[in-house]
Amino acid sequence: MVSFPSLLALCSAAVAALAAPTDLVAVSREASEPALARRTTITTSSTGNAGGYYYSLWMQDNTGVTMNIGTGQCSLSWSSAAVDVVGGIGWATGSARTINYSGSFNPNGNAYLSVYGWTTSPLVEYYITESYGTYNPSTGLTHMGTVTSDGGTYDIYKTVRTNAPSIQGTQTFNQYWSVRQSKRVGGTVTTANHFNAWKKLGMNMGSFNYQILATEGYESSGSSSITIS
Repeated sequence: MVSFPSLLALCSAAVAALAAPTDLVAVSREASEPALARRTTITTSSTGNAGGYYYSLWMQDNTGVTMNIGTGQCSLSWSSAAVDVVGGIGWATGSARTINYSGSFNPNGNAYLSVYGWTTSPLVEYYITESYGTYNPSTGLTHMGTVTSDGGTYDIYKTVRTNAPSIQGTQTFNQYWSVRQSKRVGGTVTTANHFNAWKKLGMNMGSFNYQILATEGYESSGSSSITIS
């Protein structure tokens, strides 16, 4: 198990990789199925649109991961061969939207399920974490307060990433977290409640970049199957 700052660096590197997609893209579409049931299968790092949503998949090593996307649905299976993997579906441009989701999250080791995205001017990386595996991703961060939203209480954290990879190259930027005290998989995430709570704590955001419901696994294995609306 690496230290949490090392994990965050890998996550930030993941985003940088998504900002400049690799040439090693493997995408297949099962055209024999009816249009509404057609699925996209992705096995290497890429971004794009499928099933009515924006998607992103990044892995440190391009092996051991399969992501299947249907209409508003994303299934991810991963093994430790990928080292670090981040994948999910959402929107190319984020907003203070209400996200309804359902499904399953079955990690074996270090992994978490979050609404994840970026803003620019200022540059901010943010997570609203609904569930996690054997490691709490907020470990070692500065606790700022709490927010009650959608039937649960979330702890709010902040940290500064210094000279770290980002969607704008190597930068120094703030990273914000809301981590649900009682884990769950499925329900409503009213992102505006988190954004407003962060603002009251002086944690300002900028113009939205992409926003996804992401599964991340680090040196672990597992599977998830998430449907969003």
